[in-house]
Amino acid sequence: MKILVVSQYFWPENFRINDLVKEWLGRGHEVTVLTGKPNYPGGQVFPEFASDPTTFGHFEGAKIHRVPMLTRSQGALRLVLNYLSFVLGACIWGPWHLRGDRFDVVFVFEPSPITVGIPAVLLGKLKRAPVVLWVLDLWPETLAAVGVVRSPHLLRLVGHLVSFIYNRCALVLGQSRAFLGSIARYCRDGSKIRYFPSWAENLFQQTDVPKAPEVPEAENIFTIVFAGNVGDAQDFPAILDAAERLRDHDGVRWLIVGDGRRSAWVRDEVVRRRLGHRVFLIGRFPVERMPSFYAHADALIASLKPDPTFSMTIPGKVQSYLLAGKPILGMLDGEGAAAIESAGAGLVCPAGDARGLARAVEKMAAMTPAERHAMGARGRQFAEQEFDRARLMDRLLDFFAEVSPADAPRRGPR
Repeated sequence: MKILVVSQYFWPENFRINDLVKEWLGRGHEVTVLTGKPNYPGGQVFPEFASDPTTFGHFEGAKIHRVPMLTRSQGALRLVLNYLSFVLGACIWGPWHLRGDRFDVVFVFEPSPITVGIPAVLLGKLKRAPVVLWVLDLWPETLAAVGVVRSPHLLRLVGHLVSFIYNRCALVLGQSRAFLGSIARYCRDGSKIRYFPSWAENLFQQTDVPKAPEVPEAENIFTIVFAGNVGDAQDFPAILDAAERLRDHDGVRWLIVGDGRRSAWVRDEVVRRRLGHRVFLIGRFPVERMPSFYAHADALIASLKPDPTFSMTIPGKVQSYLLAGKPILGMLDGEGAAAIESAGAGLVCPAGDARGLARAVEKMAAMTPAERHAMGARGRQFAEQEFDRARLMDRLLDFFAEVSPADAPRRGPR
């Protein structure tokens, strides 16, 4: 099968689309990627890419076409321009880069923004290929949830755009079951809508990884690790409130491994609140390094702001945390909280509940290592049952086969 991936984000940025592409190639499919210049989450083009872009023209055998776009940089206006510039770049340069190429399916990776669907729909039309959109972030709901857009009129316009894209796709996949109702409000044909969750990369199953040398060893210290995007949705004000409540607890420290739009704010707040001896910002590292940071963790933390839209989301890190076999501290509502609680893999408090998070930290820190190990083991077992990578990869290829030409290859070799 010949698969065209349209994604604003791709390697060397850390997203699950990298793992998908690697899997498809391993199964003998041909993959081409249309993307932008790597600048997520810091907002600046990666130095290694800027110094020699030619070394990033292929990934595991997939050909990569990168279109002109503005970087994210700082500020809401610049982010909007980043989104729009990718749309323009992909719509103008995409057909040129892909001239003469034929595809059996166009796959859209949409963690945000939904505008990535515009060039995908155009290319699907030009190439006469069905478009499959994987919705990982709900628009326009997320725009309202994080306060980026407050105008009801503008939100309605975004809703019309979402409807335009959904109704021109062959399939629309939702990352949680709770997403499906929202998608149905904008997609006229309910038969197009399917449930397709995220998974955890197999590398998180590693248990004998040496600890990351960037983190100092600490005897008899309960270490909490946050890994991933440091953004508005993750509610760092509440996390820092919880850390402040435990300022005098000598046996607890917090490690933040990642980067994002709120990193500078978090860094300033750690200084202002005099939490530098408790909260450590480690920085951004490739996903391949994450197990070495998880090795320091007595618990992993997942958080989302209190909002009905976020309650429908299972943060991608939850699957990784579960498969890593570490107990989880959850400060979130809805689907994400239900996954942790169903697995018996940790302690959960409501989104935005800093006091509840502080109490959960104290409770988990007081547990025996054996009790925490049992929590982590239950989480891993749950992940292997509910978010099995191989089974989900088969399911996605079955979706492709459902909408692609009859003579296209199906799953390919395992």
